[in-house]
Amino acid sequence: MATVTATADTESRSSRAPQRKRTTVARRRQYTAAYLLVLPFFVIFLAMIIVPLAYAGYLSFFREQLVGGVSFAGFDNYTKAFQDAAFLSGVARMALFLVIQVPIMLVSSLFFALALDSGMVRLSKFVRLGIFVPYAVPAVVATLMWGYLYGTDFGPFAQLAQLLGLPNPPFLAPGTVLFSIVNVVNWEFIGYNMIIIYAALRSIAPELYEAARVDGASEPRIAWAIKIPAVRPALILTVIFSVIGSFQLFVEPQLLRTIAPGSISTSYTPNLYAYTLAFVNQDANYAAAIAFLLGMVIMALSYLVQLWNQRKERRA
Repeated sequence: MATVTATADTESRSSRAPQRKRTTVARRRQYTAAYLLVLPFFVIFLAMIIVPLAYAGYLSFFREQLVGGVSFAGFDNYTKAFQDAAFLSGVARMALFLVIQVPIMLVSSLFFALALDSGMVRLSKFVRLGIFVPYAVPAVVATLMWGYLYGTDFGPFAQLAQLLGLPNPPFLAPGTVLFSIVNVVNWEFIGYNMIIIYAALRSIAPELYEAARVDGASEPRIAWAIKIPAVRPALILTVIFSVIGSFQLFVEPQLLRTIAPGSISTSYTPNLYAYTLAFVNQDANYAAAIAFLLGMVIMALSYLVQLWNQRKERRA
């Protein structure tokens, strides 16, 4: 009896073995196909992101001198950046820009998303498209358009002020040009962030709204108690995007500088300063150090936003 049982077990194992082999081969083929499909992305990512970053990091540790040529400088470029008033003022200016721009953008995007999700807006698809269209406009075109509107000699606001006998609006004055850039950036990105929040709102179960309405909750109460807490991850995502975008600001100040050179300097933003160092002053080594420090600032702020969100979720 034991011999028969052992023979049956052996036959059962031998019958299962080819099946396992076939499954393994099929999985290997799937893995191979998957790797081949993602290989172009990894090649482009390696060639366009990783290699330039590594090369920039390599350049940041060297210094080009009139006598002696290129020499190893260690962390001297980074030490110099921490003592560079132009770089530090640019970072502080972008921090102020972030404090001003993010609340306006976040509140506006959330308001439009809630309004569209409520179903009370007529022609909601047309309105949604109209709010999103500015994001499809290239930043160069948007800045040139707003630069024309801001112009003190040819802009429509300046011409209207002259007809009324009023002074020209100080859109490009040193004290207000930052707010003008905030307006341009918000015009460009409110629609994009609205779509992110709106997509998160559409994923909420409708049963929650129905239960709240049965309990007598009003639409503003539903928005405050159900919708906004439910889309918190989307809000945090938009904040992180805004942190990254704020410190990478380049196109808007670079183009507006041509019509307001007295208000926007070559070091107005850290990105603009790094561009000036690399392509105007021909100091690629110091520009690479500036770029790496700027990336560290962005990563630190993004991490702080995520850490704040995690602590708030734990308390909740």
